[in-house]
Amino acid sequence: MALRWWWWWRRCGASSRRAPPLGSVPRPGPRAPPAPSAMCHFTQRSSALSFPKICNVFWRFHHTSTSHLCSCSKTVSDENYQDPFQLGRKDLKNLYEDIKKELLVSAAELKEMCDYYFDGKGKAFRPMIVVLMARACNIHHNNSKEVQASQRSVAIIAEMIHTASLVHDDVIDDANSRRGKRTLNQIWGERKAVLAGDFILSAASVALARIGNTTIVSVLTQVIEDLVRGEFLQLGSKENENERFAHYLEKTFKKTASLIANSCKAVSILGCPDPKVHEIAYQYGKNVGIAFQLIDDVLDFTSCADRLGKPTAADLKLGLATGPVLFACRQFPEMNAMIMRRFSRPGDVERAWKYVLQHKIHIIKVKSSCMNSVPSAEE
Repeated sequence: MALRWWWWWRRCGASSRRAPPLGSVPRPGPRAPPAPSAMCHFTQRSSALSFPKICNVFWRFHHTSTSHLCSCSKTVSDENYQDPFQLGRKDLKNLYEDIKKELLVSAAELKEMCDYYFDGKGKAFRPMIVVLMARACNIHHNNSKEVQASQRSVAIIAEMIHTASLVHDDVIDDANSRRGKRTLNQIWGERKAVLAGDFILSAASVALARIGNTTIVSVLTQVIEDLVRGEFLQLGSKENENERFAHYLEKTFKKTASLIANSCKAVSILGCPDPKVHEIAYQYGKNVGIAFQLIDDVLDFTSCADRLGKPTAADLKLGLATGPVLFACRQFPEMNAMIMRRFSRPGDVERAWKYVLQHKIHIIKVKSSCMNSVPSAEE
């Protein structure tokens, strides 16, 4: 079902009957009769885009900055494929400038810290998903300029929450680099970095309250709770192999997918009255978020540090057993002891790294898990 939503989103972008950019005034003209329910697109049509192509798109976009967004579309063979960043470009324009406006503060040092990550060089993956979900909903409804502006605000809030969580994660992990440059805690120290993350989160909360919809407030504040719970899950581990993977997926949802899922749900609530569409939007964001993180965990083993924007094997060094490690553990049971002691003994990280790379099938299995995260339209 989630894949049908993806197809619908592509069709909305490619159709001549496109939704206007968020916040713009719709052009006058004849309108087709409104669909009785947006659900018709999910129940009457089959998907034209197979999951392997979606997975390919994730893989190529995952570590691409916004300055190189359009080049990726040329590498995908599907002639009907449209670059999602290109479809959402108008809505994403001036995204980081608008975020900086939310972070206006008289304290020069705090402002410098808050602006550090909002330099326009991020991937803007989460805002892209959110604005296109909004447009997919708006194509069926004559939503006002105010509604579209609120939907775009959700995209801004999502990026602010995400960045605040990165700042806090870097402090917890004592990370040295993020997005190809030094972390806030390395430059300004842990105490100031924590305060900067808190300030970004508080500014996001103010922007959320400004939307003036208590349902949206409830949906997006759930994200903050999930982020905290996900961090606690990451600190723990399970002895049983099946419980261990379920634990990993739950942590992945709370730390990564919850933000995308609830942001998609929020814009669908603003743009469409149908609760069924709200649930589809949520499930779509959940599946995309889990697949995105699974690929990120593979890249920790297969990409160089320059491309990744952070050191490779970072998760192993933090004592974390991600998807590739859990799959490799099935072939190399001796990894179980290393997982339980969180790779703390000398040589554990190096041995685990070798085991994962020897277990060539792990990448295929992670891709298979991604496919399960985004069920096929035929199902």
